[in-house]
Amino acid sequence: MRILFLGDVVGRAGREAVLAALPKLRADLRVDLAIVNGENASHGFGLAPDMARAMFDAGADVITLGNHAWDRKEIFSFIGDHPRLIRPLNFPPATPGAGVVQVEVADGRRALVLQVMGRLFMDPLDCPCRTAAVELGKHRLGGTVHAIVVDVHAEATSEKMAFAHSFDGQVSLVVGTHTHSPTADHQILPGGTAFQSDAGMCGDYDSVIGMAKQGAASRFWTKVPGERLTPAEGEATVCGVFVETDESTGLALRIEPVRVGGRLSQAMPIVA
Repeated sequence: MRILFLGDVVGRAGREAVLAALPKLRADLRVDLAIVNGENASHGFGLAPDMARAMFDAGADVITLGNHAWDRKEIFSFIGDHPRLIRPLNFPPATPGAGVVQVEVADGRRALVLQVMGRLFMDPLDCPCRTAAVELGKHRLGGTVHAIVVDVHAEATSEKMAFAHSFDGQVSLVVGTHTHSPTADHQILPGGTAFQSDAGMCGDYDSVIGMAKQGAASRFWTKVPGERLTPAEGEATVCGVFVETDESTGLALRIEPVRVGGRLSQAMPIVA
């Protein structure tokens, strides 16, 4: 199975770049499953329903959220009616929506997508490892499902790495989101799970993690809250990872970065 995962979409620049790039990426890479983290799509904070619909229409099979999941209140009712929009699995039980979804790709194969949120330097949620272990215990990679992707929305690289090693061999891909900077550690772990600490953001990199430079930088100089941060609106880079899995086991055969447009060096996998 060919899997494309795109990192956090930030603001209008990120949205427009993803909507323009995703159909071509799906075609060029012959993608079976496309996942997009959309939690910063609405002015940098949350996801509006119309934006989610546009991403689905552009080719996203699943959209994940994160710590800004509830910044747009309209999403409360929308997420209940759209199971392919998921939030972290380790949110409290009464939280709207779900943290996992099983999707069927075009040829009938099944993929499981789930998201957990880290706890280091973030909200004190349920343990992401134990929560994921319970859910993954219901499925068998290469058996009941042909691929399993986990979005670990976390601040600390160590927490993302520890999670990935804990589930090495049980899932196809563990990919980090939230820090908005693409890491260079894409690899296949010893047990066959593809991993990258952070997929990076889809947004303008002439910024402070996607936000306009002046307002964001001044907070570090003065420690005085100023105007609400706003997304940078220059040309965006679409960042993510591409993974190809073994048909029989569901484990990863390759993982490569994807970087298209904008300021960052370009990276595009070659698909024979």
